[in-house]
Amino acid sequence: MNEQNYDNHIFYYWPHHFFFYGSILAAFVLCGLGIWHYPEQRAIWIMMTIAVFLIVWLAFMTRQHYALGLQNRLVRQEMRLRYHILTGRRFEDIEKQLPFKVIAALRFASDDELEPLIQRAIDERLTPDQVKRSIRSWLPDTMRV
Repeated sequence: MNEQNYDNHIFYYWPHHFFFYGSILAAFVLCGLGIWHYPEQRAIWIMMTIAVFLIVWLAFMTRQHYALGLQNRLVRQEMRLRYHILTGRRFEDIEKQLPFKVIAALRFASDDELEPLIQRAIDERLTPDQVKRSIRSWLPDTMRV
C-alpha cells in the first residue's frame, strides 16, 4: 500500500462504489430507454425508474446514516484519547470550538504538529481542507469506512 497523503487519502470500496452504483446506473439507462422506445408502456417504465431511484436513495441514506455516524463517533473518541495522551488534558472543551469536519481533518496530523494545528484551527477558523493542506507529516488512516 502506498504511503497515505493528501493526494491519495480518499478511499473507494469497489463493490459498493463501482459495482452497485454501476448496476444502478445501468438500470437507470435501461429504464430511460424503455420510456423512450416503448411509449405504450411508458407508465410501467416510469414506475420502474421511480423504484430504482428509491432503492438508490434508501441504500445511500442507510449507508450514510449508520456507517458514517459510527465513523464520526469513533474519530471523535480517537481524538479525545490522542489529545489526552499527548497533553494530559481533556479534548472536550476544545472540541466545542471546532466543527466536526475540522476535528476529522486534524486526525491526519502527526503527534508533533497536532496541538499547534488545533490552536491554529481555532484561531484562524481553518476549513478541513486548509487543515489537511497544513499537515507536514501525514498520519495515515487506512481503516476508514
